[in-house]
Amino acid sequence: MINNMQFMVFACSDSRVCPSHILNLQPGEAFMVRNIANMVPAYDQTRYSGVGAAIEYAVLHLKVQNIVVVGHSCCGGIKGLMSIPDDGSTSTDFIEDWVKICLPAKHKVNAEYSSLPFPDQCSQCEKVISSVLFDFPFLLMTTKHNI
Repeated sequence: MINNMQFMVFACSDSRVCPSHILNLQPGEAFMVRNIANMVPAYDQTRYSGVGAAIEYAVLHLKVQNIVVVGHSCCGGIKGLMSIPDDGSTSTDFIEDWVKICLPAKHKVNAEYSSLPFPDQCSQCEKVISSVLFDFPFLLMTTKHNI
């Protein structure tokens, strides 16, 4: 059944969000990637190789046809990212360093949507983070060539 997989799903680690249930997927129908705030870092061969490897594997080897990013309201990871002080200081050993991988999204939101209320800025940040999927060259290649 693994060769018939149609979906790759990014979802938050939050236990309140069950992507299989939300999307009505059966075992073997989707390649799942779950992490805090369903972070999709920008393409970078030297950093964040776990997420990049998952995307590459799903697209090039499993030949998934659809990538779905499942966000949720009141995401603590997104709030954490949007709340990191401008000086970059952190108070935890791992959490803030993880969400910092999407600092470019935070900066874009601050530049373009600073007049919005904080919850709306968080929603915009989620959209910006999802859009970086198109930075992955093998994803663009498969999109252009319908592989």
